[in-house]
Amino acid sequence: MPDWRIVYEEWTPELQPLREALCTLGNGYFATRGAFEEASADESIHYPGTYLAGGYNRLITEIAGKLIENEDLVNWPNWLPLSFRHPGEEWFDLKRVEVISFRLELDMQQGLLIRQLQFRDGKERESTLHSRRLVSMANKHVAAIEWELTPLNWSGEVEISTALDGQVVNSGVGRYRALNGKHLQALAQGQHNNETIYLEVATVQSRLLMAQAARTRVFMGPAAPPLERQLLEEAGYVEQRIKVNCLEGQTVHVEKVVQLHTSRDQAITEPLQEARKNIDRQGSFVHLLERHNGAWQRLWNRCDLTLDCNVKAQSVLRLHIFHLLQTVSANTVGMDVGVPARGLHGEAYRGHIFWDELFIFPFLNLRLPELTRELLFYRYRRLPEARYAATQAGYRGAMFPWQSGSNGREESQVIHLNPESGRWLPDNTYLQRHISAAIAYNVWQYFQANEDMAFMTFMGGELIFDIALFWSTIAVFNPERGRFEIHNVVGPDEYHTDYPDSGQPGLNNNAYTNIMAVWVIQTALKLIDILDDSRVEELHLKLGITEQDLKRWRDISEAMYVPFIGDSKIISQFEGYEQLQEFPWEVYKAKHGESMRLDRILESEGDNVNKYKASKQADVLMLFYLFSSEELIQIFKMLNYDFKPESIPENIEYYENRTSHGSTLSKIVHSWVLARSDRKRAWNNFKVALMSDVEDVQGGTTPEGIHLGAMAGTVDLVQRGFTGLEIRDNVLWLNPVLPEEICFLNFKIRYRSHWVSLEVTQEKMKITFDRGWSNEVLIGVRGEVYTFQRGEQREFNIIR
Repeated sequence: MPDWRIVYEEWTPELQPLREALCTLGNGYFATRGAFEEASADESIHYPGTYLAGGYNRLITEIAGKLIENEDLVNWPNWLPLSFRHPGEEWFDLKRVEVISFRLELDMQQGLLIRQLQFRDGKERESTLHSRRLVSMANKHVAAIEWELTPLNWSGEVEISTALDGQVVNSGVGRYRALNGKHLQALAQGQHNNETIYLEVATVQSRLLMAQAARTRVFMGPAAPPLERQLLEEAGYVEQRIKVNCLEGQTVHVEKVVQLHTSRDQAITEPLQEARKNIDRQGSFVHLLERHNGAWQRLWNRCDLTLDCNVKAQSVLRLHIFHLLQTVSANTVGMDVGVPARGLHGEAYRGHIFWDELFIFPFLNLRLPELTRELLFYRYRRLPEARYAATQAGYRGAMFPWQSGSNGREESQVIHLNPESGRWLPDNTYLQRHISAAIAYNVWQYFQANEDMAFMTFMGGELIFDIALFWSTIAVFNPERGRFEIHNVVGPDEYHTDYPDSGQPGLNNNAYTNIMAVWVIQTALKLIDILDDSRVEELHLKLGITEQDLKRWRDISEAMYVPFIGDSKIISQFEGYEQLQEFPWEVYKAKHGESMRLDRILESEGDNVNKYKASKQADVLMLFYLFSSEELIQIFKMLNYDFKPESIPENIEYYENRTSHGSTLSKIVHSWVLARSDRKRAWNNFKVALMSDVEDVQGGTTPEGIHLGAMAGTVDLVQRGFTGLEIRDNVLWLNPVLPEEICFLNFKIRYRSHWVSLEVTQEKMKITFDRGWSNEVLIGVRGEVYTFQRGEQREFNIIR
């Protein structure tokens, strides 16, 4: 793993599904998994999926006597197919040849997937095949493949096949294969000119159109005769076969350039017409690569970070940044899309959008804030659906769905398959109402980092006020306690969705949910003083917020109930948590490892995880992840709870011993909350989180799509967690505590239109205020605030 490359030097078929996910190429508009060009989908090795940002479709399946509707991120036509064969023989397939040498390289600096093969077929013919592939970051509608095939000990005719395959289905996740996965219908296919074929398809429900045009050129030297080409067509499939005479030692160069357009594009007339028009305008692979490299260079200039630690950590962090930028980039602007939890890398979670923005936006806020703003628009445009959901549930305001897709309705499954038992079970995770608080938090954090008053005035303020209105109506007053409560919800933990033997879904007074509700309401009250009076009045009239509502907001912000375990200072995950049984951790860890899906395991054994003090991922500890101790203590103080900073380590210890880390996000949170008190344990958690996708620590989940929140979270852990970076009271605060394993850290951030460079070692921190729109900015270091002038540089000693 050199700094900028992920390299595989052995052909290992059983690892190919993982490699295809990790070697995905994308540009924020679409992405294609790293399958080999000659491979077609099967159930064990290859799955060449192509996914469009926002490209959803709904299908209905009958399961257990019920009609279930699911919305999926569609697997669009496969543009990769490129292969060859000798006359009358089988098409090239690695399974049918002897692999002499193999190298697969993901070049993250250039955004290239490179494969180098030497192989021997059954007739002792030896050949080399070198391929390069890009999905253009410079032109979001373009992708390209370059093949170099060299006969080493033979000469003769070969037939090259280049195709566009629209007969694909969604079958990349084994547990979904019982569900309807045929999303596409063919509209047109054919030959545009001698070098170019085209295909147009539509989704069967959402009626999205996609057109692809593929131009294939073969170069064999100036004296080569004209090539013989043959067109083959089926419904949804178009192929061109090219006959080539090969000479021993002479390389055959093949270039396949693809133009891709959809009916969601702007400034077009019709997708197929645009694809056929624009494919004629594209240059060679080398020309496309040059422009593509330039676009990636500009991105890395903003987004890279360097650390003196070990080569693997540096390389994997860059891999995580790489996949984040392939999922959302400048090409995403104007597309009205969110951030799928599994990127554009596979079909797990059906491509839905959860709360992973909470872990992704902090990185973007300080590097590409314009992109955060665009992605927050995805939520803003779905406010009407969130309002409707709230009214249907008996509330006011905006109640956002746990899983979102095309139009913002709730997309969580009604039932889900437990692969451990083979049984279909009810899915009550839609009760994770805390997603609405996460959206408000994201709006506020973007505003803090960028002071974008235009956004906060016209969109952000409406989101926060509407979400605060929801929390104030879902909260109910308990006169016996004299406090407000929130009932029938599920917390971030996800394992606990009901009380044992209750028969009713939902829990009461999840501590994380209750405190986040208070924070949203307190922020909404604070926002009244930030926005101008006329805009506040406009929003209150639009949303129906009255003086009585504001009084209720103030009451809730001072009297929300937070459960504690007995007389201790341990925050109870939810009311009644202390009555659950302790779980036999050692027995199950010995059998299943640390990161295990206890809910599936116990259900397959006839047991129920709801009975135990066992969490899938951080729940209470999310509070210490999202808020500094100062912020959290202030919230508890307003609620009239005597919660002190010295109680935080005790809470961390309590829940660390009761968490299975069944989510890749969990180790990030645990590392973050330990960063100040126990650098060694923080580093150990960070290492697990860092390698969770590269090594597929959950055993088969990463091949279905990378975990984008976890990837972005590891980078943010280095960027903010280990540097103590936070924005509070209009000051950029820094309080670095690097793990002993990191000797040096260097990166730059964009803070309120200023570029600030940071160099941190174990002993010193250098801050350079590079450039910006105003002349000064306030930066706090270890409790003291300094005014930095433009061009100023200061160095601080770090005292342990």
